[in-house]
Amino acid sequence: MRGYPLLSLIVLLALLPGRAMSDVNRDSFQHYQKLLDRHLIEHTLPGNGLVSAFDYRSALASDSLEKTLTEQRETLKGFNPGALEGKAESVAFWINAYNFFMLDQILTERPDGELVSSVWDYGGRVNPFVDSVFERKNFVIGGRNYSLNDMEKGILLGEEYASKGWKDARVHFAVNCASVGCPPLRDTIYTADNLERLLAENTRRALNTARHLQVKGDTLYVTELFKWYEEDFAEASGSSKAFIEAWAAPERANQVAATSSLEFIDYDWALNTPDNFPTLDQPVD
Repeated sequence: MRGYPLLSLIVLLALLPGRAMSDVNRDSFQHYQKLLDRHLIEHTLPGNGLVSAFDYRSALASDSLEKTLTEQRETLKGFNPGALEGKAESVAFWINAYNFFMLDQILTERPDGELVSSVWDYGGRVNPFVDSVFERKNFVIGGRNYSLNDMEKGILLGEEYASKGWKDARVHFAVNCASVGCPPLRDTIYTADNLERLLAENTRRALNTARHLQVKGDTLYVTELFKWYEEDFAEASGSSKAFIEAWAAPERANQVAATSSLEFIDYDWALNTPDNFPTLDQPVD
């Protein structure tokens, strides 16, 4: 390498442990990141809980929205998921894809030109003769059509990832269903480097938020996520309660450990727009 100092430096950097020449997720979701930068509102609560809302109306008023959405769709359409390397990069990618396409769906399919009031307005519970937003195979990645359920239940929480040891119940606190009752959407994309930190942080902060967990006397009240996906939490930690104790902040975990009964908090399916968070600028815990 003598006489080629720049080339030598590039090769050396590439060989350094943990050093990557580029970040697949950051490169692949740069347009989605623009949406988050411009229109997502995060609000920290007392006790370090967290709520967030997406300002769909400000996004729709933006002259650049159509271009941003189109460029992000085209990037994913041409992306080869088979090129993903390792757990962190792969899990981060599918979380980002799920969260982007959920926003894309709401911003682009507006009955009579209006935002839906809930994701169920598209079909499913309200109209069982129409596929729900979670079942529609409308989202193209690498030339293949996926549904949101394919991404979450088929891939992130599916058998292949489970067999590799990649299945992680904390994903339930990262994928966002665009609803008030869902754990908050974050203002940054997931990457191989930040995945573990964000999964732990998201879970801990959600469990510090009254919308997802409350302790009253000896009764533990938790989000219905723990009812619908009980098997995932039990697989991870033995039980839903054990999962909470493992990932909640220490003070919260001690409160949970002292409870003897479990109840569920009704899930709020209203769209996660700022108008549906009347306490966005006030403590809710």
